[in-house]
Amino acid sequence: LVLDKIGFPYAADIMNFIILTAILSASTSGLYASSRMLWSLANEGMISKELVKINKHGVPMRGMILSMIGVVIALVASIYAEDTIFLALVSIAGFAVVIAWLAIPLAQIGFRREFLKNHSEDELEYKTPFSPTLPWITVVLLVISIIGIGWDPSQRAGLYFGVPFMIGCYIYHYIRFKKW
Repeated sequence: LVLDKIGFPYAADIMNFIILTAILSASTSGLYASSRMLWSLANEGMISKELVKINKHGVPMRGMILSMIGVVIALVASIYAEDTIFLALVSIAGFAVVIAWLAIPLAQIGFRREFLKNHSEDELEYKTPFSPTLPWITVVLLVISIIGIGWDPSQRAGLYFGVPFMIGCYIYHYIRFKKW
């Protein structure tokens, strides 16, 4: 290392300690966030109520154990199918971001349509600039982006993994709650 060459003894060991500490910190933060997210989803009735239970210290142990099982599965999968698993996860996450951004202008369009049934535009506290044209332009551009994903071979996996995942989520939601 450069630090060793300029006279800092044990620089590599110190850097490794810092990196391992950062990894451990990120891991515990992720475990905390995922166990609390599972608890919150269970508390809202989105997933099994079994995950609502907490121990005497206020820790959602069932959510934490389920999160740890997910980590172990991801670790094993990364050993045996490293490229495929990484590609699938990144693709699903990327596709989810595009869908989330698509939901924003669609929600704005829907809100505006419903609001204007019983109210006037003057009653809106905040008026979206160039509305209703801008949200529709945003929708069109995002749809073009999704179509573009299919034409780019390096991005196509986003559709292969993202679309079935999204459809699966909608099917689960419909089966569980009997509504779209």
